[in-house]
Amino acid sequence: MTALPSTVDSVIVEELTRALGSDAVVTDPDVLDNYRHDAAALCEFTRPLVAVLPTTGADVQAVMRIASAHRIPVVPQGALTGLAGAANSSTGAIALNTRRMNRIIELDVVDRVAVVQPGVTNKQLKDAAREQGLTYLPDPSSWEASTIGGNIATNAGGLCCVKYGVTARFVRGLRVVLADGRATFVGRRTVKGVAGLSLADLFVGSEGTLGIITEATLGLDFPSATPLTMAATFPSTVAAGEAVTKIRAAGITPSLFELLDRTTVAAIDAYARMDFGTDAAAVLIAQSDIGDGAVQELETIAALCTECGAVDVAVAEDEVESEQLVQARRMAYPALERLGSPLVDDVSVPISQLATMIDEVGRIAESTGIVIGVVGHAGDGNIHPTVIVDPVDPASLAKAHRAFDEIAAFALSLGGTITGEHGVGLLKRDLLETELDPVAAELQRGIKELLDPHYLLNPGKVLTARL
Repeated sequence: MTALPSTVDSVIVEELTRALGSDAVVTDPDVLDNYRHDAAALCEFTRPLVAVLPTTGADVQAVMRIASAHRIPVVPQGALTGLAGAANSSTGAIALNTRRMNRIIELDVVDRVAVVQPGVTNKQLKDAAREQGLTYLPDPSSWEASTIGGNIATNAGGLCCVKYGVTARFVRGLRVVLADGRATFVGRRTVKGVAGLSLADLFVGSEGTLGIITEATLGLDFPSATPLTMAATFPSTVAAGEAVTKIRAAGITPSLFELLDRTTVAAIDAYARMDFGTDAAAVLIAQSDIGDGAVQELETIAALCTECGAVDVAVAEDEVESEQLVQARRMAYPALERLGSPLVDDVSVPISQLATMIDEVGRIAESTGIVIGVVGHAGDGNIHPTVIVDPVDPASLAKAHRAFDEIAAFALSLGGTITGEHGVGLLKRDLLETELDPVAAELQRGIKELLDPHYLLNPGKVLTARL
């Protein structure tokens, strides 16, 4: 074990080692670098004092008791796939990484629930559910790597949330360790339950600032029919946005409804040779999983797209072609990454305002002189304008931050929100105060201080301490 210069730091490491064992405590500087930050761009981070790798809820309790006694901050982490800096470490902090807590404790076919530790990946749970003829529906883009604990902490969305909802819809109960080391179960196992306040909802989306999830009880479903997929190409992103509005107004809810703008389409074509064509200013990808009615639903969507100016509409003929179209959407981020360092924004607006929002992003890109690729979950108004930045060029950074702030401000002016699914973390901490009214901000701080009066859990994230 690497020696640490501070006597206090050494005492903390010794206590953690006694509680968890030396193989669960990381102090080597080179290894600690792996626990510095998540996948967010342009967020500050530092090497933690120490990283701990618990395997049980009791381990987490022991860590929090030690942290509470010494007033040491703790940064909860999972797979570090987040895009808001919520898992970034800070100086002198304990990075508590839950990836070793990766057991599926129970999978009940009759009650359709799974009880899992937070380090179970989304893919791991989906695979286990499939073996029992069930499915776990939430599917964030990072589903193969991201953990259930991280999905819950950020209330992750995904490609299917337009029809099936975000992670919160599937969380029934949580076992949580609080800042002082106490453990509690909040929520329920049953489908219905209104006994008292819904405390579990407080922890969903709280980004590790209220407690550390050590176990989750989640709802499972029977899988739907094999979906069919279509893609429609438009001469402008505004026309694509108008098509989304018209389709949703017609009462149609596809199981997947995604939008790619010209910049993103061109990047995907260059990255994976998907052949959308150089004239594609925007592409809508829609999917229907209603079995025998899927063809008719896609035909209706195709007709509405044509009414809004679609120049090409293609319906996949089989499951392989359908998956290729979905994979095109999943390739958006790595494709844009080849253009430069991507700063992924995440705003949501009312569906009726989607076309207006997309149009404004184009204006902001033009006025700032910076590349912005728009991709997102068009069916629920949640888009990800992705700002391409040169991280070593101060002028590029200044333009990126300006564009980022202007996009958020315009989303708020349309009655939207600064983040639909990625969370606040560090990236949007300052913007949060713009969205919340003063009373709401005060209430949120009051809840934080009730559960974590010393701001030990993920300090500096989401809401800052009172001045």
